[in-house]
Amino acid sequence: MTRPPKFDVPPGACDSHIHVYGDKSRFPSMPVNGREMEDHYLDDYIAVRDALGLSRTVIIQTPHYGNDNASMLDSLAALGLDKARGIAVTAPDISDAELESLHAGGVRGVRFGIELARGMRPEHLETFAARIASFGWHVQYRSTDEDLPELADRMGRLPVDVVVDHIGSIRPELGLDHPSFTALKGLIDRGRCWVKLSAAYQLSKTGAPSYSDYRAMARALVAMAPERMLWGTNWPHPKVDFMPDDTDLLETMLDWTDDAATRKQILVDNPTKLYGFAND
Repeated sequence: MTRPPKFDVPPGACDSHIHVYGDKSRFPSMPVNGREMEDHYLDDYIAVRDALGLSRTVIIQTPHYGNDNASMLDSLAALGLDKARGIAVTAPDISDAELESLHAGGVRGVRFGIELARGMRPEHLETFAARIASFGWHVQYRSTDEDLPELADRMGRLPVDVVVDHIGSIRPELGLDHPSFTALKGLIDRGRCWVKLSAAYQLSKTGAPSYSDYRAMARALVAMAPERMLWGTNWPHPKVDFMPDDTDLLETMLDWTDDAATRKQILVDNPTKLYGFAND
């Protein structure tokens, strides 16, 4: 059972990165790297969301559904578009009519990355960014410490905002002088890059509850651009052997920020702006 966090979560707080799997009888799935889709449904997540005191959610399309975003759209409708948004995975040749339908269903971005099964690849960045610019969408990129230095300049010249997943998936032991973190800083300096302070458990060597080896990197990012930092659980934590505690993940905000105002900015104000939620 999820325990409540050790701080007062502000109204309107958003979990900016989760995955939800639909009823298998309605939404057929595909294996990913030989791994079948697990049973993690929307009601399971809602229990976690409510226990954490969160109000809003961003659902990221799971690779198990490929380019079929129907399950994600169904979950967005169930949550209500006043409380939920989605990030899609599409084919490069998706029609304008299909993009408009995704937008009406609550989608506000498209996911890219060489590490993603069935996600779009870097060769499609420029042409697809030009297509989604009129919707006000962004590119969400799952980078690595290997491809980020090569791609940062290209992403910085796109006509849309870029959201970098999971602290760039930069291994914390590489430090703040590594080319990947330098590239991320340069991208942030251009003014249209957002970073998700999420999934530290994937690469942390120190581990729970505080993921202390990510502290310097996370605090440096917050200091650079608190107005473009986001937070998310990455529930239900695919591809890990030991499940992280979602409350531990939220409580990293106590260590990675200095005050309640900055936490509100990251949890409420920034996702409200990026995903187009109403200002309550």
